[in-house]
Amino acid sequence: MNDFDFLAGKWNVHNRAQDKWLVGSTNYVEFPGYHEGGVHMDGTISFDEIVFPTRGKAGVTFRVFNPETEEWSIYWVGSSTGRMDPPVVGRFAGGVGTFVGDDVYEGRPIKVRFTWDKTDPEHPRWQQELSDDDGQTWELNWIMEFSRVE
Repeated sequence: MNDFDFLAGKWNVHNRAQDKWLVGSTNYVEFPGYHEGGVHMDGTISFDEIVFPTRGKAGVTFRVFNPETEEWSIYWVGSSTGRMDPPVVGRFAGGVGTFVGDDVYEGRPIKVRFTWDKTDPEHPRWQQELSDDDGQTWELNWIMEFSRVE
């Protein structure tokens, strides 16, 4: 519980994302984001909204902590799809959280892995990796670097 308290407040986000996913692309695009997060139910729930103004997109993230398993389930809803993606599930160890789940991309099953690094809570980092071979190999396709808005 309380693992995501560091995200409460307002953040500027520098994004670096592959232009095409799961094709071995080495072309990345960079764009800004603005994030506002909050903590609810004494740290059991973390909720935020992120806006990508130059891309005309936004999304919300809902994180819920299960005290029995001591794991977080992270759900994402993006404005481009309007659907809640299947959750990624995991926990923090040593300031780094790893969360994995199953999804579908372009009609084929994939695995998704989020990694949150909060070892510097004023400059946390998130990254997303995808696998289309059941986790044998992973392709890093998106990095977000956060800086707190004063």
